[in-house]
Amino acid sequence: MLPPDHEPVVEKVLLVKQLSNGSIAKVNLIRHLGEYKAALTLNDKQINGPPLPQLLDNPSGDVTHWMGNKPSVGLTTEQAELIIEAVEDRNRRARQA
Repeated sequence: MLPPDHEPVVEKVLLVKQLSNGSIAKVNLIRHLGEYKAALTLNDKQINGPPLPQLLDNPSGDVTHWMGNKPSVGLTTEQAELIIEAVEDRNRRARQA
């Protein structure tokens, strides 16, 4: 039997973005193994990758961060900050509870 928090649980959608190819990217705030993280989906399919936006080595225009591995999605600084702040705030509140 799996522990109750083994499967990620979506708490809320943090960002919805339509990509140039028509795909819909969503960044969700999830709870997984007792910790809150951001998780990327493309057209409602989970995309593996880091649990928070990462800085691009070579930013292009407004795009300064990325999430996801094959494919990845570019994010602006404002979008990345919104996601990071939401995850950090929720983890902070969970530790205080």
